Amino acid sequence: MTHSSHWGAFVGSVEDGRLVVRPHPVDPEPSPLISNVTDAYRHRSRVLRPFVRRGWLESGPGPDSRRGSDSYVPVSWDRALDLLSAELDRVRRLHGNSAIFGGSYGWGSAGRFHHAQSQIHRFLNTIGGYTRSVNNYSNAASEVTLPRILGPAGGYQVFRQGTSWRTIAANTDLVVAFGGVRRTNLAVAPGGISAHHTGSDLAGLSDAGVEVVSFSPLADDAAAELKARWVPVVPGTDVAVMLALTWVLVTEGLANRSFVDRYTVGSAQVEKYLSGGMDGVAKTPEWAAGLSGVPAAEISALARKMAARRTLVTTSWSLQRIQYGEQSLWAGVTLAAYLGQIGLPGRGFGHGYGSIGDAGRPVSGPLPTLRQGRNAVSDFIPCARIADMLLHPGEPYDYNGRRLSYPDTRLVYWVGGNPFHHHQDLRRLTRAFSRPDTVVVHEPFWTGMAKHADLVLPATLTIEREDMGAGRGDPYLLAMRRLVPPVGEARDDYDIFAGLAERMDVREAFTEGRTSSEWLRSLYDNWRESSARRGHDVPDFDSFWTAGQIELPGLREPEPPLSDFRADPEENPLGTPSGRIELFSSTVAGFGYPDCPGHAVWLEPEEWLGAVSAYPLALIANQPARKLHSQLDMGSHSMAGKIDGRERVRMHPVDAAARGIADGDVVRLFNDRGSCLAAVESTVDIRRGVVQLSTGAWYDPSRPDVASCVHGNPNVLTTDRGTSALAQGCTGQHALVQVERHVGEPPPVRAYDPPAGC
Repeated sequence: MTHSSHWGAFVGSVEDGRLVVRPHPVDPEPSPLISNVTDAYRHRSRVLRPFVRRGWLESGPGPDSRRGSDSYVPVSWDRALDLLSAELDRVRRLHGNSAIFGGSYGWGSAGRFHHAQSQIHRFLNTIGGYTRSVNNYSNAASEVTLPRILGPAGGYQVFRQGTSWRTIAANTDLVVAFGGVRRTNLAVAPGGISAHHTGSDLAGLSDAGVEVVSFSPLADDAAAELKARWVPVVPGTDVAVMLALTWVLVTEGLANRSFVDRYTVGSAQVEKYLSGGMDGVAKTPEWAAGLSGVPAAEISALARKMAARRTLVTTSWSLQRIQYGEQSLWAGVTLAAYLGQIGLPGRGFGHGYGSIGDAGRPVSGPLPTLRQGRNAVSDFIPCARIADMLLHPGEPYDYNGRRLSYPDTRLVYWVGGNPFHHHQDLRRLTRAFSRPDTVVVHEPFWTGMAKHADLVLPATLTIEREDMGAGRGDPYLLAMRRLVPPVGEARDDYDIFAGLAERMDVREAFTEGRTSSEWLRSLYDNWRESSARRGHDVPDFDSFWTAGQIELPGLREPEPPLSDFRADPEENPLGTPSGRIELFSSTVAGFGYPDCPGHAVWLEPEEWLGAVSAYPLALIANQPARKLHSQLDMGSHSMAGKIDGRERVRMHPVDAAARGIADGDVVRLFNDRGSCLAAVESTVDIRRGVVQLSTGAWYDPSRPDVASCVHGNPNVLTTDRGTSALAQGCTGQHALVQVERHVGEPPPVRAYDPPAGC
C-alpha cells in the first residue's frame, strides 16, 4: 500500500508479522531514509497510553523543577482528557487565552490533513485562540530580511520559488555557492518528495559545463555531482568575502552601473562603507583574507570571473542561522546587484539551494489544506525565543521594528516537533520548561520534549492512519494508506482534539460533524473543484484512493525571480518603500539596531575562530544526513551512521592528533554552556580548527556527572541568542568548543528509554 513522508514516497506491507517498506515505483532516486520507518513502529520508546507526570498529578498545576526527571502515572483516556480540558478552562478563565502557547513545528507528518501544526492551531482557535510563534528555526532571518530588501513578493520569489536546476544548467556559467549545495538536505521537503531527481539535476549542471565554487568549512557541503571547487572558508566569515568581492567590482570598474542606478537604492551608503568611509577599514580582498583564510588573490580573481560570466550567487540557510545571520542575505543580494544579473534566467541571487529538497524544482498550484480558523489572540513570539518567553514573562524585546513584550505563559501545548532537538542551550531550555503551570504534548515517542511534559498523550505515526501527501513542486498527490494498526492506545491528533472539543462544548465547531475519513474526502473534493475552476481535470476521490496517486496539475517551471521587475521597474515595482532593491534600507536603519544597520556590514561574531576564547575549535552543528531533524533517530539508517550507538563528530586529523585522539574514540565536547559525548571520525574534508557534529541525536542527560548529553546532541553547546533585533532568528549553527578524549568506560545511551513508571 502507498504511503508518503517528508523524505519520500514508499510502499508498505506486513510480511511474517513485520512491517516492510520499499521505495515507491514513481521515485527514480529513492532516499535511504525510508528504511528508518520500520524500526520505529514498535520501538521501546513508543508512548503506549496516556501518562501524567507524578508531581503534577499529586500537587496540581504550577512551576516544577522536576520536569525532565520525574516519574509518570498511567491514566485512562477519559481521565487524561478530563484533566486536560479542566486545565485549559482554568487557564483561560484565570489568565486569558494568551496564556496558552500553541507549539508545533509542522514536520510531524507529510499529510495534508493530519498536519500537526494545522490540527493544534485549529483546535486552539476554536476555544478562543492562543499565543503563536512566527518564522521558524531553519530560516527566520531569511523570512524577515528578504522582504526588507526585495519586498514581500520579491522575497517570496527568491526564497520559495527560485530558479530551477534546469534553468541554471541552460543559462549559467558560474555558481558561487556560499554555504555550498549539500546533497543530503535535498532528500527532504515539507509535504514530501515523491520523485527525487537530485542526482540527475545536479549532474546536469556539471554536464552543461557550469562551474561551481563552494565556500564552506566542509568539503561535502558541495554535492559530488557538481564537481565543485572547494574554498575552505573560516566559519562565519562569508560576509567578509562577499563584501570584498563587491569592493573589487566597484574599484576595478567591473560593477554594472546601469543596473545599480536603475534598480537599487543605497549604493552611495554601500560604497562609502566598502571604501572605509564609515569605519576607516576598506573592505579589500586583503582585509577579507585576514578574516576568512581565503587568499586575497583568489578573491580578486573570482570577482573578475563573476563579472565576466553568467553568474548565480547563492547563500544556504546555514549562513543565516548564526549571530548576525541577516548580513549574509544582505551581502549576497548586494554582490548580485553589483554584478547586474538579477532577474535574468539562471543568474542573480538564489537562496536555499542545498538546504531543502524543493529549492530548484518546479512549482505547483494550490494543494488540499485544512482550514485553521481565526486566532483571536494577537500575541506572538519569534519561534526561537521560546526560552526567553518562559523565563522572562512581561519583559520587552525588539523584533522587526516593533517593541513587544513576552506574554505570561501558563500552559504550553505542543503537538509535532521537539524543541529539545530544535532549540539551543538545552540546560537553559530545561530551566525554562520548569516555569509554566502545565506542559502538554501529543507524542508517539518518549522524546526529550515528552519527558519534560505533565500530560503525555500517545499519538499515532503516519503509517497508523490515513491521509494524503504532496509537497511544493512535487509531481504527485499520494494516498497515504494506513499500513499497520496503532500501537498501544495511540490516537490520531484529530481524534484527541475532538474528544477535548466535546468536553469543552465546541465539538461541532472543531469537527464540523466529520470523521477523519470524511475530512479527507471533503478536502480533496474542495481542491478538485478549485482545480476545475483553473482549468484542470482531476479524478474523483475514489479513483484517486484506488490508484494510490495522481499527477498534480499545474506543475510549471518558475519564472526567473524578479524578471518582471527587471523588465520594467516602474510598471512592476518591488514592495519596498522605494519600489527598488534596497541595498540600504532607511526603514531598517531607522530602527536603530546596532546589530543590524540598514545595509550589509561585517559584524564580528562573539564566537568564531578569530575570537579570544578558552575554546579553540569552531563547532558546525548542521543538519543530519541520516534522518530528518531528530525523527526516527532509532531507525536502521540513522543508527548505521553512529559509532557504537553514539553520534559521530568529524574533525581534521591534525586537530585530533594534537589531542591524542584516534578514529572511533569517544570524546567530550564542552564549553561554558554544557558538554556532550560523541565518537570521532577524522577526515581531511573539514577545515582545520573546525569540528562538525550534526543535530538530531535524542537528548540524553542521564549522566550529568559525565556530560550534559551522553548521546551527542550539539544543542547542549550552542548559544540561545537571536540573530539580531531584526529577525530574532536561531543561531544554532555555530559555537566555540574544546574537545578532549573521554577516559574510561563511557556511560550507555539511554535516550530511548521511557521514564520511570512507563
